[in-house]
Amino acid sequence: MPRLNPGHALKALVPDSRNQRVYLLSALINTYGTGLIVTAMTLYALRVVHLSPVRSGLALTIAGLVGLLSSMPMGRLADRRGPRDASRAAMLVLGLAAASYVFFAHSFVSYLLVAIVDGSALSASNAASVALMRRVGGDSATTFRSQASAVMNLGISLGVATGGIAIEINTENAYRALFLGNALSCLIGVLVLSRLPKFEPLPGAHSVSPLAALRDRAFVGYTALSGAMFMQYFVLSLLLPVWIVFHTNAPRWSVSAFVIINTLMVVLYQVRVGKTVQTIRQGGAAFRRAGVIFLVSCSAMGLATGLPAWGALLLLCGAVVLHTYGELWHSSAMYAMDFGLAPPHAQGQYQGLVGMGNFAGQALSPFILIGVVLSGGRLGFVIVGAWFALLGLFAPAIARWGERTRPAAPPAEGEAEPITAASATAEIEL
Repeated sequence: MPRLNPGHALKALVPDSRNQRVYLLSALINTYGTGLIVTAMTLYALRVVHLSPVRSGLALTIAGLVGLLSSMPMGRLADRRGPRDASRAAMLVLGLAAASYVFFAHSFVSYLLVAIVDGSALSASNAASVALMRRVGGDSATTFRSQASAVMNLGISLGVATGGIAIEINTENAYRALFLGNALSCLIGVLVLSRLPKFEPLPGAHSVSPLAALRDRAFVGYTALSGAMFMQYFVLSLLLPVWIVFHTNAPRWSVSAFVIINTLMVVLYQVRVGKTVQTIRQGGAAFRRAGVIFLVSCSAMGLATGLPAWGALLLLCGAVVLHTYGELWHSSAMYAMDFGLAPPHAQGQYQGLVGMGNFAGQALSPFILIGVVLSGGRLGFVIVGAWFALLGLFAPAIARWGERTRPAAPPAEGEAEPITAASATAEIEL
């Protein structure tokens, strides 16, 4: 693991570019608002709307699946109209949806409709914001995305901590306050983004096919890889807490402690690791390294069952640190390949497609991690770790395939020449 000077690590989160600082401020405010409601969404449906757990889960699942459809169209709109205004529009709808939970969601049908608008706006916002991040980041886009990842982790953590106060109060008005706070954070984020330049569409954006990303076989292969590996994010947040509480002697408070460890490591180390992963080829190698690390960390988590409390706690602590180290490499690999494989003038469309793949991995995580891995006990943890390692072994080949099908092109006017293959044109070899 890289040596760490905490002061330098925190300073590295603040970029020199004014535009990058503006973007990160908006991201910090927006993710703080997301953190306010991320743990309270289901509780709001149960406590305020008075839905059953089954109906609330059904509404959120339907909303998520429907919302997925907005990702690529919004990404294409960001390419054709400019990513700043597309991102602002999506964030504005997000804010209105958050307020609508308070003022309009009073039954299953109304809650479902608001959730669909919310999910669609969230999916659209993710595609547009990554396209905007690419333009703001310029020739250091992958490093800038590492900075953004660290800042957004910090924002969500602060929001979750604040939301915990409302959950402890556990009144209807306390939950309503969280959603109104989320709405306010979106509106403030929109105002902050207004301080960025408009970023006009790049040459070629209007002529690129709306199906260009889907016709790019190398990128579709990468999307499948990314979506499958994306499940590793839910090992610590979804699988491990259930494993700790029901299958080990580790103290329950360790669940929160491990979340804090993960967050601190991402905030302090993500930029440091991300600076070493800039090209498509380096992204493939980083995927492979992450897969091997996940094999070891997941296998170690499975060994915690049956140990005394102190032994389980120490083993799981080491496994969490190791898994988070793998997460740093995995995230950096995604950033390099997301940007490197997508033509600059079609970033929104391509990011929309890979976002759909990642969402599919997220949607399958509860069934696979809880339904399959957990039921397998120790062997289940070894198998899922081996699955991540196998995915990592495929990554360098996909990276080489992607590089072969990215014909180099001169940088667009006003754009610096990246050191990666991100300057590819839309004429992808099929």
